Amino acid sequence: MKSFLVAVAALAIAGSAFAETKNLTAKVTRIKGAARYSTDGTTWKTLKTGQTLSPGTVIQTAANSMVDLVLGPEDTIRLAPQVTESITVLPPAEVIFQPITGPDTVRLYSDTTLAIDRLTSTATGMDEVRETVLDLRAGAIFGKVKRMTAASRYEVKIPNGVAGIRGTIYHINAQGVVSVLVGTVVLSVVGQDGRVITQVIHAGYQYDVRTGQLTPLPDTLAQEMSTAAQTVGTGEMAPPTVYTQDQTTIFVSPTTGSSGSGSSGGGSGGGNGG
Repeated sequence: MKSFLVAVAALAIAGSAFAETKNLTAKVTRIKGAARYSTDGTTWKTLKTGQTLSPGTVIQTAANSMVDLVLGPEDTIRLAPQVTESITVLPPAEVIFQPITGPDTVRLYSDTTLAIDRLTSTATGMDEVRETVLDLRAGAIFGKVKRMTAASRYEVKIPNGVAGIRGTIYHINAQGVVSVLVGTVVLSVVGQDGRVITQVIHAGYQYDVRTGQLTPLPDTLAQEMSTAAQTVGTGEMAPPTVYTQDQTTIFVSPTTGSSGSGSSGGGSGGGNGG
């Protein structure tokens, strides 16, 4: 038995030694209007469909513009045609769509500034650990996130806090309004009095940090998010289906981000922390 335990420990050490972390990319699959990007914070260039962006890139959209990004390996990405008109066929509001199989997707709306802080994948042998950290400095984004492993994290920073996301279809603006169509978002922000406020937003709800109100998702917004879930990014959509909720509870700090995952359940109410 002792020899067996030693062998298991040796295999675990060997597995961790061969764990490889690599940077992923964000590929521009759709542009409506105009957008630009910078890799040094000073020099700006025109953004074009088909470009591959690395972590450290900042993207800005112009008025009446939109950009779709696909986060992940390039071999899973197919470019979408240029957007020239709005979608007029809307799905029923009660239908929840399952995210496509493949990389995560993000849509930047008008007058939005978004930085890609971190985008990595670590192969641990038995699993893949993904880390995605986006910095929403102005404007609003829509995102669709596939189910993640327990050790993975996906966070969106806003000026006064951070949102931790699990297997979610979400909409967030820089003022701290978070809307969730599918899954769960844990928002942690620093209030005007300096206290940390944590709020869990479940599917079908919207939270506004400015008012502290958690309310049902408006039907019009749910409809818009359902439509965006079909058109954002690229790839073929699976048939409409009920999405399996990711029940993993995560805890985020507005200053340091995730502090790990836990097994305790979270309610829809918020709490204050020091």
